[in-house]
Amino acid sequence: MNWIILVIASLFEIGFATSLGKLKTATGNAYLMWLFGFLVCLVLSVYLLYKATLTLPVGTAYAVWTGLGAAGIVLVGIFVFKEPATFWRVFFMSTLILSIVGLKLVS
Repeated sequence: MNWIILVIASLFEIGFATSLGKLKTATGNAYLMWLFGFLVCLVLSVYLLYKATLTLPVGTAYAVWTGLGAAGIVLVGIFVFKEPATFWRVFFMSTLILSIVGLKLVS
């Protein structure tokens, strides 16, 4: 169950990073909405990370949380923000995901 909580925490991490990206260009009410989304996602992400670390090793949980968040925001960058999907970017994101799977297998 705590691995599921950790994955959900990572999804909220992707949410707050996406909100940061949108805040750069938002104005008026849209700015306030993205700021609110950022704050909600930030609080939920860190709280769920805390809950997961009650039974999982802190180092493993933190590495998985940041790794899934990083991989997720790269995908959001490619599909939402139209960032380039170069070979090396996809290659290193794949090695990151494989490392996360490896951490889960040995924990």
